[in-house]
Amino acid sequence: MLTRLADYLQSIKARDPAPRSLWEILLYPGTLAMGLHRIAHWLYQSEMWFTARFVNHIARVLTAIDIHPGAKIGRNLFIDHGFVVIGETAEIGDDVTIYQGATLGGTNPTNGMGGKRHPTLEDGVIVSLGAAILGPITVGAKARIGANAVVTKTVAPGAVMVGIPAKPMPMDASEKARGFTPYGTPCTEQYDQATQKLEIMRCELERMRACVGDLLAERDARRPQERDVG
Repeated sequence: MLTRLADYLQSIKARDPAPRSLWEILLYPGTLAMGLHRIAHWLYQSEMWFTARFVNHIARVLTAIDIHPGAKIGRNLFIDHGFVVIGETAEIGDDVTIYQGATLGGTNPTNGMGGKRHPTLEDGVIVSLGAAILGPITVGAKARIGANAVVTKTVAPGAVMVGIPAKPMPMDASEKARGFTPYGTPCTEQYDQATQKLEIMRCELERMRACVGDLLAERDARRPQERDVG
């Protein structure tokens, strides 16, 4: 158990440069919330519904993080700061990072398959601050959800989703292969959608200018011949 705890704390330190020691990470609200959730989830699986909810309530009061006792969470989940909501039928894989204000929310119970109404996050997913992932959808491994994005459809592995509703950003495979990126999205304008649209328009304008130039050159070349004929 101590080895697993040490591995968990090390995984958080690898994603957060702020702590000066592993002991400091024990004071993180996300760490406390996860510890209490493990207890609440065990009680939930044992059908001790009220006690599980009571532990969940204590965790929410102490950490401002609300994880339903029924949520299934893998190893090394890092919740940075608080104000995170994770629903009952949510499933989270290993090495997932969730920033403040994110919500793994549900839909109408009649819309889910077999009662599942919350999302599934596969290994290595990063959910940035304020993002909302809604419904029984799957977010593929190592996908990144941008700040304040609203995701309502399944996300491909390695995709970067931004906007409302969230749409994938075009990225090079080399960028996807990089290691952990804080807050889930690159900070350069290279991948900004508005910048890319302007670049596409600029290229199209250059192409049209070239076509017009060719047409004008062809017209000017014909004029001397037309004069000779006349």
